[in-house]
Order: sequence, then C-alpha cells, then structure tokens
Amino acid sequence: MLDFYRRPATMTSGGEHARMLDAVPRDLAGTTRVVQGLLLHEHWAPAYGVTLPDKRRSESHIRPASRMLDRLLSIDDRPLTAARPVEARLVGVCRHFTVLLVAMLRAQGVPARARCGFGAYFKPGHFEDHWVCEYWNAMDGRWVLVDAQIDDVQRAKVQPDFDLLDVPRDRFVIAGDAWARCRAGDADPSTFGIFDMRGLWFVAGNLLRDLAALNNMEMLPWDVWGAMIRPDEALGDDRLALFDRLSTITRAPDAAFAELCRLYEGNEDLRVPATVFNKVLNRPEAVEVIR
Repeated sequence: MLDFYRRPATMTSGGEHARMLDAVPRDLAGTTRVVQGLLLHEHWAPAYGVTLPDKRRSESHIRPASRMLDRLLSIDDRPLTAARPVEARLVGVCRHFTVLLVAMLRAQGVPARARCGFGAYFKPGHFEDHWVCEYWNAMDGRWVLVDAQIDDVQRAKVQPDFDLLDVPRDRFVIAGDAWARCRAGDADPSTFGIFDMRGLWFVAGNLLRDLAALNNMEMLPWDVWGAMIRPDEALGDDRLALFDRLSTITRAPDAAFAELCRLYEGNEDLRVPATVFNKVLNRPEAVEVIR
C-alpha cells in the first residue's frame, strides 16, 4: 500500500521535468516552501497585490503536475528551488498546491497522497472546501496532514493555531468524516462547502473526489462525473447507502485498501471517466493521462 502512494501517477508525474524535482530540498518544510514559491492561489491573488487577467486564471484548470510545470517553466525557466515573483507564479487553487507537494514527495520516495475535505480554519463556524497533502511519517509510523497553501501572507490573515506541517484532524476534516458527522446529526451540512455552494450534496462530491484521489486520480475541485449529486437532488436510500460506504472506506483507507481500489475500479459511476464535466467552464473535458 505504501508503494502505491510512493510512485508518481497520472496527476503526480513530473513527466519530462522529473529530474528538476531531484533538486528540491529533502526536508518537509523546505519542500513546502518551494511549492509556495511556485504557485499563486487564484482567490488569494489580491492579498499579494496581484490582479489576474482571465488568461492567467485559466491555469487553475490544469490537472497533471507535468502540465503545471510546463506552464510554470514557460513563464520562468529557472530551477524549481528559485521562488518566483508572485506575478510569475503558476495560478492555481488548494488542489494544485497539494498535487505539486505530493509529486515532489513521491519523487523523493516518500509515500504521499492528496486528501479532499474541509478546512475549519478559514472562516469561524464554517468548513471550507479544501485540499491538503497527507504523507507517511516513517519515524512516527503515521500519516500526517500538511497544508502547503498557507504561506506567511496567508498565515497572517488565517492565523492558524496549529502546525501547518501537522494539521490536526479536527482542523482539516476529510470528506468521509464530514459525511459521517452530517449523517449522524453531529454537524450541519449547510456549514460545509464554499461560496454559496453548501450542503450534503457538496460533501458527497468531495467524498467522491477523495475516493478518486486515494486511487491516484486527483481531479479539479469542480470536476463532475458519475455518482456526484446535484444540488437539488433528493437522495434515496440506495444513494445514501453508497456514500455511507464510501465514507467508511475513505475514513480508514489503509485498513480497507483492497476494497478501496476494487470498489473504485469496478464501478463506472465512481471511477474517473475519460471525459469529465468542468463545472466552472461549463463544458466536458477529456482527462489527460500522463505516464
């Protein structure tokens, strides 16, 4: 299982830029700083004094890490260890910070995976749609959550009261835990989501994205496919039971690893298809496979 998360995959391969990943610092803090020096979060750009033209915003729709590096290096071709000026960074969202960190850690032989869920540290009383990296800490014998997005600029505004290189599980809630809490009546589904998009349907979408990420398919936060639920859709017992099962499996992915892979690969409503629907751009898009 650790080998599965140690190997670069479709979205986390460096492609022709794989050798550039070798120069990245081998300590977690150093690797995270490199990621932060290469990316600019689309919705945080004003905090850095940057106004993004529409053409640059389109970079947020890049999926594979190799294509992210293609675009980044077309802007500034220096080694990845050179922090770019904010206007020369690749534009992305939390998912891109996470995928790039996962790619770098895997290039170092460290088991790592992306997790989709909700951050409890952005807006009091709300759980905001968010992605973080989860890596295997061999010394401690446990998986550790890392938020690579929150740099010094964002830290000053968010003011986290914990170590961003070891995010507590109650501060970042994986999608499966969010679903379980909502289903048990321990949490209000309307507090989970982003902007005006909130509710149990949103939690279900992140749960399916987390399942895909655990199977090495880290999709865009607005990619839609298969079993995802529409905002106005009534949920029958069968659908609820399916997501209950996904919640149980993704909450303990190591213990249920074989089933996690089997269920994903064997169900076309769960597996990422060759074409997904980009909800932001309102169009179907082919999913590029990078080896």
